[in-house]
Amino acid sequence: MKTVLKLPDGAYEDLVAHLLPGDSPYEQAAFLFAVVQRTEEGVALEAIDSAKLVAADFEVQAPDYLELADATRARLIKRAHDLDASLVEMHSHPGPWNAAFSPSDILGLSETVPHMWWRLNKRPYIAIVVAPSGFDAMVWLDSCISPQELDSIAAGSRILRPTNITMRAQ
Repeated sequence: MKTVLKLPDGAYEDLVAHLLPGDSPYEQAAFLFAVVQRTEEGVALEAIDSAKLVAADFEVQAPDYLELADATRARLIKRAHDLDASLVEMHSHPGPWNAAFSPSDILGLSETVPHMWWRLNKRPYIAIVVAPSGFDAMVWLDSCISPQELDSIAAGSRILRPTNITMRAQ
């Protein structure tokens, strides 16, 4: 089953500019709120809103680690509830590495995804990591334990493919 994240024209470039500003060595983050459309061909999550996080939204913000403040997490969950939407987590790895999730990302997602799954009534959850070399992504569609590959991001008329390095390594 194919899974696609749909973004309006220009949204991907805007998000990448926020996540990889060039003047900061710190990881950055943003969240998308997406409505789910299931068809015979697969699942499409269409972004309807976004939240670009700033320094005050984090408990910890470092070159190789992010931790959301509790108030930020609560605000994001409430907004997703209000929109009847899934959450798409995006964060950056600003260094010269391949686009892939780090071991600390995987550990954090193993705690975060079940919590979000429970709080958001089993809605799909997507995690994306953006690096200068591209992006990697995982999606939890029908289980908060077993992720699968995101097939693509439809950014306006462009189709962008993740590296899938993380899923292939598992």
